[in-house]
Amino acid sequence: MDVTTLSQIVAGLALIFSLVVFGLRLKSLLKMSSPVDVAPEKGNPTSGVLYAYTLGMAPWAKESTRRHWLAYTRGVAFHGGIIVGFIILLGSPWFASMDFQFRLVLGIAATLGGILGLAGFASRFIEANLRNLSNPDDYFAVLLVSLFLGAAGLSMLIPATMALFYIISAILLIYAPFSKIRHCLYFAFSRRFFGKFFGRRNVLPHQHPTSSAGFAR
Repeated sequence: MDVTTLSQIVAGLALIFSLVVFGLRLKSLLKMSSPVDVAPEKGNPTSGVLYAYTLGMAPWAKESTRRHWLAYTRGVAFHGGIIVGFIILLGSPWFASMDFQFRLVLGIAATLGGILGLAGFASRFIEANLRNLSNPDDYFAVLLVSLFLGAAGLSMLIPATMALFYIISAILLIYAPFSKIRHCLYFAFSRRFFGKFFGRRNVLPHQHPTSSAGFAR
């Protein structure tokens, strides 16, 4: 058994471990009862949830992203790179026989995501507000994901580095359920609660800012 095959097995076991732990967390979340909202219903909760999952995530939807387009774009591209990275991981056993141009596109996308992740990592040192809010897990999680993406991109360009990619992937998969990376699981729940809560109060979807009705509400 060569190193690549062994590391692939390790990564596969790490993936199973990660899915099991995330599954247990999800099971625990689904068992929790939702808070009872006793306020009179003034709007449509379904419309609020729909908005929360669509236009509510647009950069103009809240002040922090309207004023920081660069950070917003970097974050979207970083998370897009993560999706590409996992596509590479899951498809890695078959990529060696695929067209090089296809692998090149995936490699560039993953590498770009890794570079933007490192930019976010550096910003936690440079920007005072981020530095004060960050804890060790914030630094390590972003750095680990960035290395994962860099290794994913490299493996598409230089197949001989696939073992390194598998090793970094295994570390990431084992660490993810116990770190801030687990927010990927909580995201759907938080958006649904946000949309339902404010949709019920007729705050979402937002009224046009020039509308008098919007200010009245």
